[in-house]
Amino acid sequence: MSASKSSLTALTLGAIGVVYGDIGTSVLYAVKEVFGSGHVPFTPDNVYGIMSIFFWTLTTIVSVKYVTLVLRADNNGEGGLVAMLALALQSVKDRPGLRKLLLIVGIFGTCLFYGDGVITPAISVLSAVEGLEVISPNFTKAVIPLTLVILFLLFFVQKRGTTGIGKFFGPIMVVWLITLSVLGVSQIATQPEILWALSPHYALMFIWEQPGTTFIILGAVVLCVTGGEALYADMGHFGKKPIRLAWFSTVMPALTLNYFGQGALLLKNPEAVKNPFFMMAPDWALLPLVGLATLATVIASQALITGAFSVTKQVIQLGYLPRLQVQHTSVKETGQIYMPFVNWGLFVAIVLAVVLFKSSSNLAAAYGIAVCTDMLITTVLTFFVIRYAWKLPLALCVGATGFFFVVDLAFWSSNLLKLFDGGWFPLAIGGVIFLLMMTWNDGRRLLNISRSADAFKLTDFLEAVFVAPPARVEGTAVFLTAEIGNVPNALLHNLKHNKVLHRQNLFVTVRNHEVPWIRLDKRIEIEALKHDCWQVIVNYGFKNDPDLPKALMQIKGHGADLDPMMTSYFLSRDIVIPTIGGGMATWREKLFAQMHLNASAAAEFLKLPNNSVVELGSKIEI
Repeated sequence: MSASKSSLTALTLGAIGVVYGDIGTSVLYAVKEVFGSGHVPFTPDNVYGIMSIFFWTLTTIVSVKYVTLVLRADNNGEGGLVAMLALALQSVKDRPGLRKLLLIVGIFGTCLFYGDGVITPAISVLSAVEGLEVISPNFTKAVIPLTLVILFLLFFVQKRGTTGIGKFFGPIMVVWLITLSVLGVSQIATQPEILWALSPHYALMFIWEQPGTTFIILGAVVLCVTGGEALYADMGHFGKKPIRLAWFSTVMPALTLNYFGQGALLLKNPEAVKNPFFMMAPDWALLPLVGLATLATVIASQALITGAFSVTKQVIQLGYLPRLQVQHTSVKETGQIYMPFVNWGLFVAIVLAVVLFKSSSNLAAAYGIAVCTDMLITTVLTFFVIRYAWKLPLALCVGATGFFFVVDLAFWSSNLLKLFDGGWFPLAIGGVIFLLMMTWNDGRRLLNISRSADAFKLTDFLEAVFVAPPARVEGTAVFLTAEIGNVPNALLHNLKHNKVLHRQNLFVTVRNHEVPWIRLDKRIEIEALKHDCWQVIVNYGFKNDPDLPKALMQIKGHGADLDPMMTSYFLSRDIVIPTIGGGMATWREKLFAQMHLNASAAAEFLKLPNNSVVELGSKIEI
């Protein structure tokens, strides 16, 4: 029992450090952006109304929608938009038109995650460093250079993994949340009447009396719930109970106290609207607070970077991006990975965002559209899961998700007002990645069609070959083939040039499925083809870590005897030739050909031993 409690405590602490970094640092800029927008007349009633809207936004979107409802929609214990998409696709697999539409919507939502991934570290670190301006205006010129240095160091250390620094995340975030609470309570003590704003009456009165203003400022209010998606995305790492416990026991009380503390400060000192968070602190505490805030924002950014690696790996295995180099940074945790291309690609985009927008206030205009679109997509996918997978009554499904859809739509619509003030930036990033993903997926489909058109049926080919069999050599040949039942090009080239067959031949197809995990007892499907030849299907979920040699060890006992020292892996290295009038626009075919050329080798992705791989090239027109 004590071990169980200890484990829950450790997981809850870990959840505070990783899951809540983003939402835990939103106090730096959310209130400042609402009152700094110039749309809200500065009156005590408006301060009460805004504080009430903040509290009930946190309650509705995070506490009720994500913590209570969405966390229930787990995919074999996994969460996140990719896991939710896979769950929704399974629930409508008998409706191909709807399935295709949901797939496109879900993939687009995944692409917007990268737009959010660029804005979050930029606005978080920049807003923390801007605290120096409160200490002295002389620091203004140092804000952007210092922000870029901190971000560079953050991305530079990614290749070392998060194991060493990760254990400090939880304690640092706990110190941060305690600091938020202390700052908030110190201000609330001077204006305790601000706590009346906990009543929804003040939020409803503000909305009723100023509907136009409310609609405009929702684009800034949504900043208080950015990071809400992380609750769901990190469910597989920590579990539902620690995430819920961390939110209700620590994170939400700290955020609420701090927001109301900022409200109390504004009631007695309207001038503090320039930066209410840092102006809550006494002068002697400003420098340490800037340092702690910077640490907290680095942790928030770290969690998002790690999430970008994880999501990219999942999307690759679902077939929407080419293989990229993946480095494992921990011998114990398979989920701890480093992807150089994603890491430095994100860094370049973040630097561009910081230099382009120059301040956290300008970045706030870019923030929100991607987040709100993902929230909307999550709500839509949740409807299809609870209706078609859980078989709940239609009225209940419409009622449960319809309410959140209206709330999300209101925030999303408000953020559209910021489209030309910076909102285009994350959408442009998401749009480019969506184009790449759809081009890769369509290109692979055309490539498989082209391969199939020229392919021979494997069983017929083997029967013809063994009428007058070539010389047999000792060992096992593993031929990788994309299409089950077709002759791999590598086999044709091997027979043509080497004129031999190995004693054992395995024709292996790797299948990636729309589920997070495939158990070991479901990993291998094997079918004997006579003449010591076997058709093998290796199954992986989108969170499994592909390791083909390890998987093939399971075929022992099925008639094949695999000796790793006597096994050779034959792969076809296709060169794609774009053709005019093919299945895609010529520029997309050229783009696909370039992506295909630059994809990391299948041998590396599948962990094949370097000294046992033979690659045979061929040209394929699409």
